[in-house]
Amino acid sequence: QVQLMESGGGLVQAGGSLRLSCAAYGSMFEIDDMGWYRQAPGKQRELVATINGRGTRNYADSIKGRFTISRGNAKNTIYLQMDSLKPEDTAVYYCAAGSSEDDMAAMRVLWGPGTQVTVSA
Repeated sequence: QVQLMESGGGLVQAGGSLRLSCAAYGSMFEIDDMGWYRQAPGKQRELVATINGRGTRNYADSIKGRFTISRGNAKNTIYLQMDSLKPEDTAVYYCAAGSSEDDMAAMRVLWGPGTQVTVSA
């Protein structure tokens, strides 16, 4: 069983930057895709960005040009560089791992516990 652990959340002013990290522990044999999702208070969880084993990236329209997802040299680590942050980016950010792009889109994934990102105006 794969376990995921996020780090790097916090409080930042609008226009600032944060970098989230996620490490996966356990067998990665069935994992090809990893990504980030977020859930704001009173809203549904939404996809932010994903990356697959070949390095193909997918971004939500709301964060394109501001956020960058990347993968470490080891397959089990991903990052989310968040620039030009806005108050509407405030949410709990979750790392996730799945077997395919379809699984990521349908949220048939393994979840980390989440990390809070708060952007003040």
